Amino acid sequence: MSALLAGGPLETLSGEAARSALAGLRADLVADRLVPYLGPGLLTLDGPSPVPASPEEVAAALQKRVPVPGRIRGNMWAVAQYIESHRHRRTLKKLMADIFAAEPRPSAVHRFLAGLPLGLVVDSWYDGAFAAALAAAGRSDAVDVQGMSRAAIGEDRWYRAFDLAGRPAAPDGARTLLYTPHGGIRPDGDVLVSDSDYVEALTEIDIQTPIPQEVRTRRATRGFLFLGCRFHDQMLRTYARQIVKRSAGPHACVAEAATLTPNERRFLAAENIALIDLPLVEAMQRLVG
Repeated sequence: MSALLAGGPLETLSGEAARSALAGLRADLVADRLVPYLGPGLLTLDGPSPVPASPEEVAAALQKRVPVPGRIRGNMWAVAQYIESHRHRRTLKKLMADIFAAEPRPSAVHRFLAGLPLGLVVDSWYDGAFAAALAAAGRSDAVDVQGMSRAAIGEDRWYRAFDLAGRPAAPDGARTLLYTPHGGIRPDGDVLVSDSDYVEALTEIDIQTPIPQEVRTRRATRGFLFLGCRFHDQMLRTYARQIVKRSAGPHACVAEAATLTPNERRFLAAENIALIDLPLVEAMQRLVG
């Protein structure tokens, strides 16, 4: 990656410098030197998303179906916990499946990335748009490793692996390993969404147990490129920090500087993630080419 993106406390590239950096980022993706870290912001590139495109939208969708106390409204994790505690886990799982029932709609950037022989891709949302893009591209060499709640599935493991048809698969040997750390609606829908899901995972994530070994192996020689992601909540920052841990770097994030919260700025600076200060739509058009 360009030396412009190396190190520094919240290095920010704007204007022509940002556009020039994107050319280098594209080359690094094609050469499999970067891990795309995809967020729900990509779902709105082509217009309104048919499924929620943020934790706040998930909370709003759940609240329409189950009344919750005012003090937790808008907080996806707390709302999900309330439903799980008062209506049972099966109800929460069914509601999440209903909320994300619409077929995923891969964007141009999803399709572009699906055509590359990337070693590792992280999809941080539940919808499955990137897995759908891989399937549409005819990729039979990809495996989706999904994070799951051990308590919810009643098994002593943190994740399961599937091929693109939803059948159990082994991640070893996959050309492209898709890691969905918060789980996916398809094929089983055992996602991490409630506070209790994350309390369980966060007790061990610092020692990396919930993160598959194959993910840890592949990140060791690559940097990360964050696309369509927000880190305005501590849960999102904690998970991203642990996934990036011990990776080769350097890292970059596409976002508009004016929209970032102070916590997001501190997170990017602490993790040595360079900020590419451009609107997401413009940046993705340039990245896809």
